[in-house]
Amino acid sequence: MSDNFSSTAAFLWSVADLLRGDFKQSQYGRIILPFTLLRRLECVLENTKPNVLAMYESVKEKEEKAQDKILTHAAKLSFYNTSKMDLNKLGETGVAQNLESYVQSFSPNAREIFEHFDFFNTIDKLEEADLLYKVAKRFATTDLHPAAVDNYNMGLVFEELIRRFAESSNETAGEHFTPRDIVRLTTSLVFCNDDGLLTQSGLVRSIYDPTAGTGGFLSSGMEYMHELNDKAALSAFGQELNPESYAICKADMLIKGQKVDNIKLGNTLSDDQLPADKFDYMLSNPPFGVDWKKVQKKINDEHKDKGFEGRFGAGLPRVSDGSLLFLMHLISKMRPLTLNSKESGSRIGIILNGSPLFTGGAGSGESEIRRYILENDLLEAIIALPTDMFYNTGIATYVWILSNNKPSQRKGKVQLINASTVRAKTGGRGRSGGGESTEEVENVFYQAMRKSLGSKRKELTEESIETIVKTYGQFVENDFSKIFDYQDFGYRRITVERPLKLAFDVTTENFELYCHDYIEKAKKKDPDITIELAQPAGYSTLQSLIGKKKVFSRTKFFNYFTEKLSSSEQKNICKFFGEHDENAEICLFESGKQKGQPEPNPDLRDNENVPLKQSVQDYFEREVIPHVPDAWIDETKVDAIDGEVGIVGYEIPFNRHFYVYQPPRALEAIDGDLDAVSADIMKLLQEVHS
Repeated sequence: MSDNFSSTAAFLWSVADLLRGDFKQSQYGRIILPFTLLRRLECVLENTKPNVLAMYESVKEKEEKAQDKILTHAAKLSFYNTSKMDLNKLGETGVAQNLESYVQSFSPNAREIFEHFDFFNTIDKLEEADLLYKVAKRFATTDLHPAAVDNYNMGLVFEELIRRFAESSNETAGEHFTPRDIVRLTTSLVFCNDDGLLTQSGLVRSIYDPTAGTGGFLSSGMEYMHELNDKAALSAFGQELNPESYAICKADMLIKGQKVDNIKLGNTLSDDQLPADKFDYMLSNPPFGVDWKKVQKKINDEHKDKGFEGRFGAGLPRVSDGSLLFLMHLISKMRPLTLNSKESGSRIGIILNGSPLFTGGAGSGESEIRRYILENDLLEAIIALPTDMFYNTGIATYVWILSNNKPSQRKGKVQLINASTVRAKTGGRGRSGGGESTEEVENVFYQAMRKSLGSKRKELTEESIETIVKTYGQFVENDFSKIFDYQDFGYRRITVERPLKLAFDVTTENFELYCHDYIEKAKKKDPDITIELAQPAGYSTLQSLIGKKKVFSRTKFFNYFTEKLSSSEQKNICKFFGEHDENAEICLFESGKQKGQPEPNPDLRDNENVPLKQSVQDYFEREVIPHVPDAWIDETKVDAIDGEVGIVGYEIPFNRHFYVYQPPRALEAIDGDLDAVSADIMKLLQEVHS
């Protein structure tokens, strides 16, 4: 059974046949999931249950804490059950009462799981529908013993049930768990460079997932470490927002002997329930494009009040996508480096969609977050995954790997691995001194699934995971792996100004518009004002200039006015009667610090992004001056951090770096295809007419 989790899940889900008619489709999962958990827990406890029952008789008079400690030891697990019942012994009468008593007899940490499923209410509803005995018997006949279904496959069973539940209730399954091929890849990448360290005896490490879901990442981390060192201890920590997913995660951690108090329920962004903790390894698949408007005030307050002492000092992304908030949260949980730096620091693996790579221009929250990550040398690699890899979306996704203790060859570098293509050549030039490779093996990064699961139509092969991890671990460049200095992703946004050149032409049409605009504004202040009294500034002079020759100098134009005009009145006259003309005289500032200098034309203002490694002045003279000789850089626009001209921004244009030019087909080939299509059409027409 362990080899076919899908058939196990299908058998468990077949309980829906009993529920149909008495319950809505959207209710099936809230019945099937807790019963599956209950059956799994009792199967896990079966071997030590006699010892627990015998011990319970001798300690049941003791206080709860002492009792709990002794019974946990007797169960040889972190949970137990003191009832003589199980799903096979509920009887045919008083089933609800017996089942409730049975569940209440679990240790407090296990009992809480069923409370989050609102299981006692479910028992009452099944009893009312006269279905409780039938449902309980169906689960009692399912073999979920660890010998039949190991922990890994039991995790897959839970995930398949959640997916079916999500489909039946129009929920999003992908919010609750991550496909196991993606989990395996991300875990392997995060643990990759620590393989030697992880084989040490007596090792104790911690792993954390702020979006724990059903615990897939935590389980995978423990499995990976166990493969390398079965004597190593890995403490799992997590927080999850969804109560059902939290309950399953907690049950999974119970079965694996973890301290389940480390698994928290709640919103990680607004209510971090592990505020003082730091972790060795962190893995997360936050919901893509999650809106954080509901918790906006708390996050804004933390950003404003705590700055870099809190989690969000670098900046805040737009409210419509909080992915980068989860990344900053993880960075805040990194262990600081110590003198013995080989065994300190932290590693992060997080799955994000494409927007965190490039959304937001220089100075924006997103750009400032990328800047903080890159300038603090935290980003090791980004791996682009194929589309159609997740249950709830087909969009492009990326695995980010971060560390605050990079090996020397990775210092100041970022590796991009493009695993989104169908085929690529492996091998290549190593940046760590590996020399030139002549290996030219074609690699298939993914394969089509025999049966789609929601939006998931592709899966990574074991070979492709190995290839990606090997390429990352060896730090090599090849057709699908490129290595950059972090500054390659930076730029300075300079503001390019061009002079204001205004020519003035007073016509009947623009004079009437000018007067009409003034009258409308005057009426808003005084509805009873007469047209005779509502004459705009410069009325008589402008009237006298109607039909006169166009004036190509702003100074000369305003010399015609005998009345004194305020600066706002002059500005308004320019709005109606002035227009940009390259043949006109440059307008100069007439007062202030900039007196005598050219006045910029806001309509011609532009921005240029100068690569961070290039001189701003050299770039300007090379790329701008040849096209607009009278342009200049606005040197008042300086970066808030380094004080230099131009606002610093960062973006990671992943696809641009892997773009391969595909030349258009030859015209002869296109003509041949068109001739063939035309011939087919003519043939069809002849058949119709005949």
